[in-house]
Amino acid sequence: MKTIKSAESVCQGHPDKIADIIADAILDDLLSKDPYTKASIEVLVTMGLVHVAGEISTDAYADIPTIVRNTLIEIGYTKPEYGFDGYTAGVITTINDQSPEIALGLPSDRAGDSCIVVGYATNETKNYMPLPCNVANEITEKLTTLRKNGTLPFLRPDGKALVSVEYENEIPVRVKSIAIMVQHEPYVTEKDLKEAVIEEVIKKLKYKEYIDEKTNVVINPIGRFIIGGPMADTGLTGRKIAADAYGTACPNGGSAFSGKDPTKVDRSASYFARFIAKNIVSRGFADRCKVEMVYAIGSEYPLVVSIDCKNGEKIEKKLRKFSVSDIIELLKLRKPIYKKATLEGHFGKEDDEFLWEETEKIFDLFLKGDIE
Repeated sequence: MKTIKSAESVCQGHPDKIADIIADAILDDLLSKDPYTKASIEVLVTMGLVHVAGEISTDAYADIPTIVRNTLIEIGYTKPEYGFDGYTAGVITTINDQSPEIALGLPSDRAGDSCIVVGYATNETKNYMPLPCNVANEITEKLTTLRKNGTLPFLRPDGKALVSVEYENEIPVRVKSIAIMVQHEPYVTEKDLKEAVIEEVIKKLKYKEYIDEKTNVVINPIGRFIIGGPMADTGLTGRKIAADAYGTACPNGGSAFSGKDPTKVDRSASYFARFIAKNIVSRGFADRCKVEMVYAIGSEYPLVVSIDCKNGEKIEKKLRKFSVSDIIELLKLRKPIYKKATLEGHFGKEDDEFLWEETEKIFDLFLKGDIE
């Protein structure tokens, strides 16, 4: 049976991802000074303006305007002709204390929100991610790298990639289509831009063997893409949840990740669910695995755990006794690691600090013998 699975990835300069990166930059700054910071940070970016809002409970101080502007400069918004840059952008902050009802009724080891979380893994790639996600994320990562290192100096920060892969009996056989929208300087011609993206990005992908002569590659389908970023579109935290996770290969829980401290289980438990799913697949107990958990605010343990794999019931039983504080401690989530986690998807990246991608010692300590 043939099926199609798709994924989206956005460049760092995409308005929604700008908002995510800023939210996590602020969170990282607070966690570096107070690891027990509780935060739910929302960011809106628009032409010439960044609005930071949310609830924070911490003993630390963050210079939010400076963090915002430095983050914009780091992303690449450094020129006034972009219509939005880190040197001149206005910053408005509306930060409240945590709700007293929540603060009084919510110990530090309990779920900081009510949510559904989903983790997923598949053996179709070496990092146990769906192939469309890997291809899409690699495209946007390459576009950013080529822009920042000067290889393609005519690229601007905004961009997006959409990738669809054809499957036969759940096995990926070919990339059906690739659509790339990338912002650029006005001096580059449409022809030169497309040729450069094909030569420097498409032809150098890790999974280029899945691309054939029938793959429909579309680059900047409306032609010129000079006006982009917050000058062209408003950005908000949490609007790229499918891009942050697994595309259409797996449903997501519906909650965003960025700007949330690890007591917010919509983030930390999503990382934990990926950890469990990846380890189940990496050990050969399933070709694909979806882990689903449900939390109520203030609960220490998940209300529901669902895993579809060999001996899944044994793992479910153990996970029901694994607390929020256990997750935070196991994955070392009180560290300032979140700004880099939000770039090009939260899963599948090789980084020693992203312990939710660990498949060796930690898992053996946690579930040794339980699925064998």
